[in-house]
Amino acid sequence: QVQLVESGGGLVQAGGSLRLSCAASERTFSIYTMAWFRQAPGKEREFVAAISRSGYTTYYADSVKGRFTISRDNAKNTVYLQMNSLKPEDTAVYYCAGKSVAGDYYNSRSYNNWGQGTQVTVSS
Repeated sequence: QVQLVESGGGLVQAGGSLRLSCAASERTFSIYTMAWFRQAPGKEREFVAAISRSGYTTYYADSVKGRFTISRDNAKNTVYLQMNSLKPEDTAVYYCAGKSVAGDYYNSRSYNNWGQGTQVTVSS
């Protein structure tokens, strides 16, 4: 199990930007496919973005495509989520997740390592 710690959340106006970071505790970080999910009040947790172990392949939910960018630095055991052109509907708790086994990248059940979450609030 790898421990994941998110940071970078906060309050921002619509149209603004935030960068989330997720630091992993293990030097074997590079074996994990990493992803960001989010959960708004009263809603189910939803996929936001994922990145392959090497960082060469990325995946995005349609709702964030073109606005969010996921990246990773395996030397620093860290994955990032750059969020631009934020909208009020992006308001949620954002979770970092990692998996080292097979499974759909967009399915939260595929991930067995989770951070505690960081709140992102976008005001209109």
